Amino acid sequence: MEIKLIVEVDGGQHAAEKHHDIERTKFLSSIGYQVLRFWNKDVMDNIEGVAQELKTTIRAMTAPPLAPPASGGRKEAAA
Repeated sequence: MEIKLIVEVDGGQHAAEKHHDIERTKFLSSIGYQVLRFWNKDVMDNIEGVAQELKTTIRAMTAPPLAPPASGGRKEAAA
């Protein structure tokens, strides 16, 4: 299974380049990628939290889709 995940670690300069980041994310999303961004400080000071978010995202991306109910989700009332 291919996971199309991009992880970006941003420094303070990205606060000034926010528009560029938004446009790049829109483009990458349009071709099937998911982008996760973390601040440098988060990676340095909270690597466990960053790792947990990565795990959660990867699990969500690789989870099989839920099957619809066999009855189409409708229950008939008993007469």
